[in-house]
Amino acid sequence: MTTEHVGHEAPTNIEYIQHHLSHLKSADGAFNLDTFWVSAILGLIFLGVFYMASRRATAGVPGKLQNFVEAVMELVNEVVNSAFHAKSKVIAPLAITIFCWVWLMNAMDFLPVDLLPKLLSFVGVHKLRVVPTADVNHTFGMSFGVMLCIIGFSIKAKGLGGWGKELLTAPFHAHGFMAVVLAPVNLAFQLIELLAKPLSLSLRLFGNMYAGELLFILIALLPWWAQWLLGGPWVIFHILVVTLQAFVFMALTVVYLAIAVEKH
Repeated sequence: MTTEHVGHEAPTNIEYIQHHLSHLKSADGAFNLDTFWVSAILGLIFLGVFYMASRRATAGVPGKLQNFVEAVMELVNEVVNSAFHAKSKVIAPLAITIFCWVWLMNAMDFLPVDLLPKLLSFVGVHKLRVVPTADVNHTFGMSFGVMLCIIGFSIKAKGLGGWGKELLTAPFHAHGFMAVVLAPVNLAFQLIELLAKPLSLSLRLFGNMYAGELLFILIALLPWWAQWLLGGPWVIFHILVVTLQAFVFMALTVVYLAIAVEKH
């Protein structure tokens, strides 16, 4: 990109990319404020839309919003019913929340790269990343929440003693002296499995969304005619990526929780 002087020097390509990959941080630099606020606002939007749909629900001819919400709920319920066979009042609402919230955060990638950063620059905010799931801290945070749910579901289904016993006896179900010998090995395998689940969840989602975000930034560096030529097909393909990643995160969470309540 060549530099032009219109009151100030235009950024180079590297500076442009670095700027768009920089977070709006708290005063002490410990928190990414853009990730927090964008994800929180999208969560409130999700709650508001579903609350509005529940208030307007009718047994007669459903409206477009009710049809949409029912379609999402049927999709999620199908996954829950096929994977989770225990009784739980939490699993279906949790799965619906995960799918919709992650989809909304992923879908922020569809906004023009410079739109929100440019608008907020007028009020003194000069750094902003609008895709929360392209922040590894956020995906790790969600996955850590899933890990806590796995532990909680396990303890509820098996009791604290039963869960602790399983940590020391599975996967090698030995007896007598060998049970004592293999207990540390079993514990190590159980901990590796427990940590691998949130790790895979977070890195899969982060990697796909970070790559998509970076590609949109690179497309924004092209001439306007090339942006439409290349950006249009990528947006269409990215709709599948955004939806698939939300679905995978939700489906794997349900599967992990189903495994957690099984007795081994």
